Amino acid sequence: MTITKFGQCCLLIEINGKRVLTDPGRFSREQDELMDLDLILITHEHADHLHAESLQAILKNNPEAIVVTNSGVGEVLAKLEIEYTLLEDKESAELAGLYIEAYDGQHVEIFADYGQVQNTGYFVAEELFCPGDAYTNPEKEVPVLALPVSGPWCSSAEAMAYAIDINPGKAFPVHDYVLNEEGTSLIHGMFETILKEQDVEFISLKNNETKDF
Repeated sequence: MTITKFGQCCLLIEINGKRVLTDPGRFSREQDELMDLDLILITHEHADHLHAESLQAILKNNPEAIVVTNSGVGEVLAKLEIEYTLLEDKESAELAGLYIEAYDGQHVEIFADYGQVQNTGYFVAEELFCPGDAYTNPEKEVPVLALPVSGPWCSSAEAMAYAIDINPGKAFPVHDYVLNEEGTSLIHGMFETILKEQDVEFISLKNNETKDF
């Protein structure tokens, strides 16, 4: 499995001969030029995970790609007249030849009910779990975890505790676009050091980098 990170939680996942994009948000536009996409997974409706103009550009280049999301995002897409496949609340389906599982929950609290929306994590081909903006535990083996490490709702202590609880084979950072270069190196290094002591392998992945997992 090869993963390219464009920004925040926007990932290109190349697995089993398929190309999957996650959370095309407003912090990156490199994803707009991608071709040959099979699936587009959207965890929730916040603009850093769903940017309408970006999604429309992607679908123009990939008209056969299947958009997979939850009811909350579905309401937004319906207004844009974008077709989608609903997958939420512990549902699973084989889509474009890949087994996809949904794990529902709410966005982690920022403050009171500010920004509280439905959040659905997606497990891709039993290899990669993308939780979105939540600390959802799928209660099964996770070979690779896309681990949120920064943001207005995410503390380092909570993120590390989440990774330790999941105990993935490997973890890499997402939700860190707002960090500058120095901050990114600091946070990634801290997670790598501390999680290593807890027997969790943390692999730094910066924006516009590609790595094999």
